[in-house]
Amino acid sequence: MKLRPLTGTITALATPFRDGRVSFGDLQKLVAHQIKGGINGLVPVGTTGESPTLNYEEHMEVIRFVIAEARGRVPVIAGTGSNSTHEAVEFTRLSHAAGADAMLVVAPYYNKPSQEGLFRHFSAVAEATDKPVILYSIPGRCGIEISVEVVVRLRAKYRQVAWIKEAGGSVDRVDQLKQALGRDLTVLSGDDSLTLPFMAVGAEGVISVVSNLFVREIGRMVTLALANDFVAAARIHRRLYPAFKTFFIEPNPVPIKTALARAGIISSAEVRSPLCEMSAANARLLEQVLAKLD
Repeated sequence: MKLRPLTGTITALATPFRDGRVSFGDLQKLVAHQIKGGINGLVPVGTTGESPTLNYEEHMEVIRFVIAEARGRVPVIAGTGSNSTHEAVEFTRLSHAAGADAMLVVAPYYNKPSQEGLFRHFSAVAEATDKPVILYSIPGRCGIEISVEVVVRLRAKYRQVAWIKEAGGSVDRVDQLKQALGRDLTVLSGDDSLTLPFMAVGAEGVISVVSNLFVREIGRMVTLALANDFVAAARIHRRLYPAFKTFFIEPNPVPIKTALARAGIISSAEVRSPLCEMSAANARLLEQVLAKLD
């Protein structure tokens, strides 16, 4: 199948809750906010979407709902990762059948497999779909990094494994990936505060948390960087930098949900245990940052 471009600004969607259940009315409003803001793609049920605490049925309901709401206007990249290979393959097959444009597959968390185990895990997922598979390396949450060597092996074997969301916090790592694969691999930043430096060494966009709220601003920054206007892009980066930091003073997606509720885009900042609401002190700090940006 023809592979759709997956670059620019892509939002890792929060999953709104109300009284313990997924709030599909709020999710509809959030998707509409994204489309109106000119987003380049949507990721339902990634880490920001609280995938670890959605049950199997909810996971697929959210993906199908976002696909339906997007109506083909932007690519929908389903979060299909798991620390169980069998589950990751099943989510991938179901999301493929539901009409997802691509899959975002995080490295297995907690298990800490060997690099050979990682290769086999992602190979099983790639063999379940001919749609784009975006590898997701986030060692801070998973306890393991997808090595450059494994990325090279996967890229050589599977034409649809041509993207990686890189959230290891290292510009040097992005450089290593581009040195190894060049234009054969699209790197997407997984850290809002590092999007610009990552793009300076070859990344082609971001899968962003902050763009849940600041859609146009992040989109403009990335568009300028893709046009090599890093001076103008840096001005937006500096303006938004307080948000880049403050939105992560507590575990994601607690602050971004608080900000979305404050803006009236969703009706509740509710998260699922073991996450909890922001501390009073951090909530005040977030309010100060948002008031200045307003």
